[in-house]
Amino acid sequence: MKKPAKTSAASSAKTPGSIDATLELLSGADYLADRSLATVLFLALRMGRPLFLEGEAGVGKTEIAKVLSETLGRKLIRLQCYEGLDVSAAVYEWNYAAQMIAIRLAEANDVADREKLSSDIFDDRYLIKRPLLQALEPNPGGAPVLLIDELDRTDEAFEAFLLEVLADFQVTIPEMGTIKAAEPPIVIITSNRTREVHDALKRRCLYHWVGYPSAERELAIVRAKIPGIGKTLSMQIVHFVQALRREDLFKAPGVAETLDWATALSELDTVALDPETVADTLGVLLKYQDDIARLDGTKAKALLDEVRAELRAAE
Repeated sequence: MKKPAKTSAASSAKTPGSIDATLELLSGADYLADRSLATVLFLALRMGRPLFLEGEAGVGKTEIAKVLSETLGRKLIRLQCYEGLDVSAAVYEWNYAAQMIAIRLAEANDVADREKLSSDIFDDRYLIKRPLLQALEPNPGGAPVLLIDELDRTDEAFEAFLLEVLADFQVTIPEMGTIKAAEPPIVIITSNRTREVHDALKRRCLYHWVGYPSAERELAIVRAKIPGIGKTLSMQIVHFVQALRREDLFKAPGVAETLDWATALSELDTVALDPETVADTLGVLLKYQDDIARLDGTKAKALLDEVRAELRAAE
């Protein structure tokens, strides 16, 4: 069995030494994680294994990579996945225009050594380095954080290629040879589960499902991210969103939408929710017209009344 990659002394000195320290690291950047997420993140850092995060859009998967970059002082390299992503966009490609200019200049100067010209044009100067290749190069601040975002948007061919990269943290460029990372990057892979990612890739990673937070944790997130928000408004927002997630919606709002809505309502100087304000601002919270239409004035008012009753009962 392949042993997990060892981290260098320089980088391990900066990584958290315990699960509690990992929780503190995240909370220091206002990312309020539960203990299970902190545990798998701690293990991924200690074992040098990629972390595969799956969950609905807007629950904070991508933010974890950003927080790690910020708190560990590492460069963040992001590969945004999409349908049709290939090696030239993800790893490298040659600057053909610059190579052609070099060839024309050589011809104009009557350079006879074709072998030397061939090696010259396949030089690092003409190599356009994409995210995966950038992540394998030495970085002064330590191994970077490589975010492979929304892997489920790519096809299986790219997924198979990525499997090889993650196995040995190296890529081969035919004209130059194999480039291997002296220190493997910290890899965070996210998926919104629009399709299943192959088991072979998941086996290379530690796995965690990032779900919607509890009302208590979501309230803490809102108050941490929007410090000036009122107590009543923040509680009503969180409980209304939690109630919405129990409805039969095409796309339930994530934490990102909760924060957007809370920010918008603060900008409107809203003190407490009322049916008119909810109706006017639903486009901030919900992103599909069918979902907005389901919450007609009567339904929105009923949910708001339910939230108010729930909060009164809790007092």
